Amino acid sequence: MLHKKGFDVVPVGLQKGTIFGFSILINQPVIENVHTVTLYIRPEIQKTQYDYILSLQPKRIIFNPGTENREFEKLAAEKGIETVVACTLVMLSTGEY
Repeated sequence: MLHKKGFDVVPVGLQKGTIFGFSILINQPVIENVHTVTLYIRPEIQKTQYDYILSLQPKRIIFNPGTENREFEKLAAEKGIETVVACTLVMLSTGEY
C-alpha cells in the first residue's frame, strides 16, 4: 500500500526474502534520508535493532499493533524522533500517514 500511494519503500528485515516484489535487505544496510520507519517486529527483537534504527535518524517511527514498546519510544523521543502507535495501513487509508 505504501508503494501504491507513491512512497519509496525499502524493506529491511532479519532474513532474506521478498515482499510484494521488493527484496528484503538484511545486515543493517545504510539507508539515507529515512523519513519513517514502520515496525512489524515484536519488542524483544526490537532491542537488537535500537542502535541501527536510531542511526537511520528517521523523523518518525510507527509502532504497528503488537510492536508497542515504551522503552524504545522513550529512546526515540530523546533523539527528537516522533513516535506513533498506530497501524500504518489504517493511517494510509485515512490519509493520516
